[in-house]
Amino acid sequence: MSEPSYLALATSGELERRAREAWDGLTACRLCPRQCSVDRLAGQTGVCRMGAQPVVASWNVHCGEEPPISGRRGSGTIFFSGCSGRCLFCQNYPISQLRVGRQVTVERLAGMMLELQGRGCHNINLVTPTHFVPAILRALVVAAARGLRLPLVYNCSGYESVETLRLLDGVVDIYLPDAKYADDETARELSGFPGYVEANRAALKEMLRQVGPQLVLDETGVCQRGMIIRHLVLPHGLSQTRQVLSWIARELSPQVAVSLMSQYFPAHLALDHPYLGRKITDEEWEEAADAFDASGLENGYIQEPFDDADHIAVAGWDVDRGSVNAKHSAA
Repeated sequence: MSEPSYLALATSGELERRAREAWDGLTACRLCPRQCSVDRLAGQTGVCRMGAQPVVASWNVHCGEEPPISGRRGSGTIFFSGCSGRCLFCQNYPISQLRVGRQVTVERLAGMMLELQGRGCHNINLVTPTHFVPAILRALVVAAARGLRLPLVYNCSGYESVETLRLLDGVVDIYLPDAKYADDETARELSGFPGYVEANRAALKEMLRQVGPQLVLDETGVCQRGMIIRHLVLPHGLSQTRQVLSWIARELSPQVAVSLMSQYFPAHLALDHPYLGRKITDEEWEEAADAFDASGLENGYIQEPFDDADHIAVAGWDVDRGSVNAKHSAA
């Protein structure tokens, strides 16, 4: 197994320098495209409603991610509280919107990474990490010095600042971003993201620049480097799947792996929504899967839908659409 790229930065001192730069930037926080510019070191909060210290909702071994992320031993997920988004349908809303979680020190965050490594996980999977990048970098300095050797997965909404992503160049080996929408009006109405499309597409291009279009897998099929772009199919075509996938194939690369996700169910503020208040239909799912086939994408994972939303957490990734030269699977 190749070593994660952050080890070289840790050895040279560059990782610690970036951690200091990111932490100092919290005096006028501009980590995400919202550019709130609040002094989080002084206790002010912006849209994410979080201070400087990391708040962790849960950390554990997770076996339900895409196959090259979970592998056989699971992904070491750390779920951070708070979010820069306001998705009406957020399935993790107690964490993202109600901020359920516990504030921890940077040293404790480093300890979580090391404990997940000790439990045999294939990677450290940072879920909704954007607003805690400075704390993550500081924790990584500590963890690397204590023997952390797992690749980092940056599991995010895709609403990212290119400047923040550049701090992660050579730190993150695996990007797992969303590409939610193809137009700003829908993104603002359903997820509260201003200027979503431009920010998302610039972020995806930067991630691609850093890790390349192809997944690098070890001999067991577990990802060591690369990116998988997630796209959640919404009812009534609100996720604009055909446009999103076509853009990825055309403007990024047809080799980029895309995870087409069927697991939508009404949650949070979507329960009584006129368009979001139901699961996707079989016809909507087939239309999305056909859009994948037509897009020109060569690699990806397609999540077969379940009739019962209670099964979503354990849904398997396994479908073979003959016209796609890809590994198809689901979360």
